[in-house]
Amino acid sequence: QVQLVESGGGLVQAGGSLRLSCVASGRTLSSYGMGWFRQYPGKEREIAAAINWSGISTYYADSVKGRFTISRANSKNTVYLQMNSLKPEDTAVYYCAGRVNGGLGFTNRQYDYWGQGAQVTVSS
Repeated sequence: QVQLVESGGGLVQAGGSLRLSCVASGRTLSSYGMGWFRQYPGKEREIAAAINWSGISTYYADSVKGRFTISRANSKNTVYLQMNSLKPEDTAVYYCAGRVNGGLGFTNRQYDYWGQGAQVTVSS
């Protein structure tokens, strides 16, 4: 019943930055755990970052640790993924996901709501 819409994707050169946004409608995200997943062509969707309901706990995949930052602005019903030092291997479709359980989630099955996806392409 929650709708999630991603924005901010696009084309960027290696070493550049992008900021993805995920805006929810239908109800507030303030009690939801949120995550960003990415999917490479021909591969399973994989976790990039997650944040708990309050923002006090975060998780990052090793491949993005130190480069990506997940944050949330519950007052705006929005979750962000700041992506710095982008690499060609970051090229993927990025999905915003929400879970009724307010804790961190790491797998697709742990999330209840999904956005449409945003393409991020990093050129070399």
